[in-house]
Amino acid sequence: MAARSADSGANRVAIIAAAREQFGQHGFDRTTIRSVATAAGVDPALVMHYFGTKKGLFEAASRYTVAMPDLTGVTPATVATVLVPLFARMWGPDGPLLPLLRAAASNQAAAGALVDIFTQHVAPQLGVLARDRPQERAALIGAHLVGIAVARHIIGIPPLVQMSDEALTAWLGPVFEHYLTAD
Repeated sequence: MAARSADSGANRVAIIAAAREQFGQHGFDRTTIRSVATAAGVDPALVMHYFGTKKGLFEAASRYTVAMPDLTGVTPATVATVLVPLFARMWGPDGPLLPLLRAAASNQAAAGALVDIFTQHVAPQLGVLARDRPQERAALIGAHLVGIAVARHIIGIPPLVQMSDEALTAWLGPVFEHYLTAD
């Protein structure tokens, strides 16, 4: 195994990146500390030193901050033009949230991390666009985005896999507008 330098910051970053990839590809149960360490180019003892347990590693790898754009000036009619490209990148084949999304179906920590991302980063921004019931309206949009991501990138429903992000945005625009404005 190639040994990394003693740079603890670089080691932590490499371990987290490898853990996200391993958990995303193999799930929590089939991912091992050794496989993460090998992928990160470090000793398994170093992974244990930083994270204590596989659960601790998973929890650290499941923490994300979503840089939601400022939605000031965005209308319910145009919100999809902002959200769909953002989440298409995040949940796409190379996106940082795809492994978390895959793991969420079978791991409560991953599901909790997705809920945290939604409640802390997405819902507050969407709430400013809703004339009433902002939490419910934001939840509908969030559920729709998650459902599209699962159908497109995990299940692989062909029309959604083949659809361009631009076409997906056009389809979802009226739906999101309805979620934000319907009585």
